[in-house]
Amino acid sequence: MKSTCLPASLLLLLLLLFLEMSCASPLESNKPNFVLIMVDDMGIGDLGCYGNTTLRTPNIDQLAQEGVKLTHHIAAANLCTPSRAAFLTGRYPIRSGIAGFQYPGVFVFNAASGGLPSQEMTFAKIAKQQGYETALIGKWHLGLNCERRDDHCHHPSVHGFDYFFGIPLTNLRECQPGHGAVINPIKYIPYETLAIVLVTAAVLHYFSILTIPRWLIWSLLSLTLVATALFRGFMMIIPYMNCVLMRDHRIVEQQFTSENLTQAMTNEAVDFIESNSAKPFLLFLSFIQVHTAVFASAAFRGSSQHGLYGDAIHEVDWSVGQMVNTLERLKLRENTLVYFTSDQGAHLEEALHGSNGIYKAGKGTNWEGGIRVPGIVSWPGKIPGGVEIDEPTSNMDLFPTVVHLSGASVPEDREIDGHDLMDLLQGRVERSNHEFLFHYCNAYFNAVRWHPRNSSSVWKAFYFTPNFDSENATTCVNTQICFCTPGCVTYHDPPLLFDLSKDPSETTPLTPDSEPAFESIVSVMAEAVERHRRSVKPVENQLSVGNLMWKPWLLPCCSTLGQLCQCQN
Repeated sequence: MKSTCLPASLLLLLLLLFLEMSCASPLESNKPNFVLIMVDDMGIGDLGCYGNTTLRTPNIDQLAQEGVKLTHHIAAANLCTPSRAAFLTGRYPIRSGIAGFQYPGVFVFNAASGGLPSQEMTFAKIAKQQGYETALIGKWHLGLNCERRDDHCHHPSVHGFDYFFGIPLTNLRECQPGHGAVINPIKYIPYETLAIVLVTAAVLHYFSILTIPRWLIWSLLSLTLVATALFRGFMMIIPYMNCVLMRDHRIVEQQFTSENLTQAMTNEAVDFIESNSAKPFLLFLSFIQVHTAVFASAAFRGSSQHGLYGDAIHEVDWSVGQMVNTLERLKLRENTLVYFTSDQGAHLEEALHGSNGIYKAGKGTNWEGGIRVPGIVSWPGKIPGGVEIDEPTSNMDLFPTVVHLSGASVPEDREIDGHDLMDLLQGRVERSNHEFLFHYCNAYFNAVRWHPRNSSSVWKAFYFTPNFDSENATTCVNTQICFCTPGCVTYHDPPLLFDLSKDPSETTPLTPDSEPAFESIVSVMAEAVERHRRSVKPVENQLSVGNLMWKPWLLPCCSTLGQLCQCQN
């Protein structure tokens, strides 16, 4: 009878192979999960943990109590599109071309050709390479198509997200009936000028001073009427062009109904966590609230003292609680880093009662109210609880932090402006790695922040500031957003200088008389600005007029050609 025993060498080989396979699973599971939460246009003063006493945010406050609260946390831009590009890539938006020289400074059409370039590396793309399941739920606002309405060259999937449920643009006023319009070309028709020209021409013609052919008068009137009709028709179809809800590459609602959208997003996020609880995952929960047009589901309407805006804050807080509860239920809380922030400050020009606390102005400006945002990082057992850090940090810092924790290395073939936060969060160092932070208003260099290595001061110099309304020293002269273009700003030479450690509200600019070191401080900052500018390489401007303009052939549409793009889930 032949023996069936395996040779000793083969048994040893199989045993080693078994041990290697058995060790792989725990090693994989020890990789931390990431739940990265970004609210749209939430002010730092909207949260109880940052001093608000009239809104209830117990879940977010608990997150801060269990982790680190960053009190000098800065958005890399003061508008949605560039801020989100910087968050995902760890780079100033000027480096990826997500910075324009004209209004509006963000994408306002789904049918635009600009977007986050595919060669940019996001933390989602790197995490995916490290074996993570990745999802973006909520707002994208970084482009969709390039040449066809379905090429999806700027889609979240191109940037490392395995799953996408959300809106490719943003929540515009047009997406909710009765909330007005952001895109209103009719207001740019010079009705008053046209009326004056026509009346003057008629008078001159009547007194025979000027002979005007009747056909010319009728042609001008007809042209005005046709242009007005076309513009009004364009405004009527904007909700179907821009208010689109997608699941991966498929449109599920066009125009979307926003009332229960946060509920749906929360359910999607919970499902994603549950489905991937046995493997490492990265979830970017990008709230559509509290951007205009503000909404809240029936369960939260009327729950606050601050109208729909406050109701929306309450709903966001509930959703954050659902994320944490899900992690605890699945016993994932101690292996998950949770980060909470906003993409910029509250939008004061919209008069929605958002609060930027003690900080000046709001969204669209680089005053502290426009870019000082909540920053909460919680990871029980790895990051101490109840800690407050006042060192300058940036939401660009999440890129290298996530990359390192996922087991990868930060790319060396490009400038990365963020710094890994873990040493600071875990108390191994007391100083931030950000000596300088640079602030752009669209593509215009606006201000610089300096935290000297041997000082507790944080200096901030403005090279121009927006022109405020004469009746309100915190909002800009136009009705919707602050502009960065010449004619809408005041230039400063020498720059306006503040010491934020003593004057965080930026109330009193320093002068050579009030600050003896004024000249040397301004000189050091100017040298840093020049070094930074030399590091910025020319790239295609994704927010140029050509890349921003509406192109009908790029319009995403869930119905067949010849029909109005409309569908409901």
